[in-house]
Amino acid sequence: MPGNNEKMIVKSTTLPADSIILDLEDSVPFDSKEGARDLICRMLASLDWGTRELCVRINGLSTPFGKQDIEALGKVQTLDCFVVPKSEADLSWLHSETGKGLIPLIETAKGLSSIMGIASSNGAVALSYGAGDLAASLGGAFTAYLDNPYVMTQIVVAARSCGIDPIDDVFFDVQNIKEFQRQAENAKSLGFVGKQVVHPTQVEVANKVFSTSEAELLKAKRIVEAYEESKSKGKGAFKLNGELVDEVHYRAAKAALKGSPKHQDNP
Repeated sequence: MPGNNEKMIVKSTTLPADSIILDLEDSVPFDSKEGARDLICRMLASLDWGTRELCVRINGLSTPFGKQDIEALGKVQTLDCFVVPKSEADLSWLHSETGKGLIPLIETAKGLSSIMGIASSNGAVALSYGAGDLAASLGGAFTAYLDNPYVMTQIVVAARSCGIDPIDDVFFDVQNIKEFQRQAENAKSLGFVGKQVVHPTQVEVANKVFSTSEAELLKAKRIVEAYEESKSKGKGAFKLNGELVDEVHYRAAKAALKGSPKHQDNP
């Protein structure tokens, strides 16, 4: 939600989203940064947010605005996470200074090449990226990086290696829900646990895609039960409804029943 739009911030408290990101960066004009920062501080303290994770996307760390954002918001108790744009290095110092969780965004060539150091920052809880800024940094086309398998795989590998959650990029064509769903399903198939959303109409789709369905849970339960029964009889791989099942399927089924260990579905 744009940090300078009080009406939209208030509306976000009614959305069925697990996380809310209040933005101080790209959606807020330069001459509105200070006012947006003050508004966010007031809204974080005064509104009923329920159990939602509360995040603020600050301005770039190399800018005066970014430093001011950290100084003002680092002491706000209700704030859970800083979303850090254009992350390019270890951010442990930011967690140490504020105690806040961190969601670094990979948006530059340097950031992508330093991804493991960024993902392993103390306090990092998730990792995401911005296709537009990344494309500009690499001198490429935005459309080439919006759904880029190389970049997406890099995000998933780094996040999973560090025990944090990979979150997929935004999709700006808010009228094209069909394409949003396709991208969300593709992201889930690569290992992402959620997707950033920029419009209320996208929330329900994201929730549906990244939540485990009843059918998936039932199948996972059957695999776990059948595998454990087979193992108790000294057997390994076996067929279940015509499909080969072995230990790798068992581990995946156990993970599905357990759910994501750290983060949520759709910030």
